[in-house]
Amino acid sequence: MIDDGSGLLTIGELARATGLTVRTIRYWSDEGVLTPVTRSAGGYRLYDAESAARLELIRTLRELGLGLDAVREVLAGEATVAQVAAAHVAALDAQIRSLKVTRAVLSTVARRGSTAEEMTLMNRLARLSAAERRRIVEDFLTEIFDGLDTTDPDIRTRLRFHAAELPDDPTPEQVDAWVELAELMRDQEFRSLMRRMVEFNAADRGPEVPAGTSLWFMSRLVQLAGEALRTGVAPDAPEADGILRGLLGDADRSAVLQRLTAASNERVARYRRLSAVVNGLEAQSSYEEEFAWVVAALRAHPDR
Repeated sequence: MIDDGSGLLTIGELARATGLTVRTIRYWSDEGVLTPVTRSAGGYRLYDAESAARLELIRTLRELGLGLDAVREVLAGEATVAQVAAAHVAALDAQIRSLKVTRAVLSTVARRGSTAEEMTLMNRLARLSAAERRRIVEDFLTEIFDGLDTTDPDIRTRLRFHAAELPDDPTPEQVDAWVELAELMRDQEFRSLMRRMVEFNAADRGPEVPAGTSLWFMSRLVQLAGEALRTGVAPDAPEADGILRGLLGDADRSAVLQRLTAASNERVARYRRLSAVVNGLEAQSSYEEEFAWVVAALRAHPDR
């Protein structure tokens, strides 16, 4: 304390009182977060007891990770400590999510022995912001559903669920699956395939057809084809024609064949499997044998 009865402290005395270095206090003063009360005749900065209390608050805010701009806002009364802390928590959460994705990418690269090119691709796709990842999903869904208002709502819901987003804390397997899924959703050939499937569904439904009819038909197809497989009915056997009649009635078999061929595409099945991994679910059966049996039976027993 300087010896003039003012109770003012030199920067060295303030440093000793607070345990901070002179260099740190001088830097914070230069940045405008700790303004000296006055200066001595020799031009040295002088501080008072209130400056010491202010300095303690600055140190606390800095230890919490706040930048000097945020500290300045709090000290100027432009924002409360609670408001700044909440914003800082949100920023830290975003940083933590980013680090978790990075960790998962590196774990995947280490496990797979990826090349530098593969690692670059994986990192670029996995590190997209949540908004950018959502945009990939929304662009994909918009393209396959746009203008097809009669599509079964249950199909819309299911495909939206399958267009999974990368979790905030992904496993390496989920990163791996998301990268491949994102590439599929951005692939124009795959988009055209999915669009064709949805067009088929929309064309088959009138305005009065209840939601869920499409999924009910698929469930019925799997059941009947599964029974045929279990009982050894070959697709080209006469009994197969009766099974098709029970499933399709008088429907155009060539049109059904066209639709099932699109729906049973290997890339579509891969899309479902990848979605299950990203969503953290057990992969559901794609019923490839049942679909293959019906396709073969339709080819063996076309419309008469």
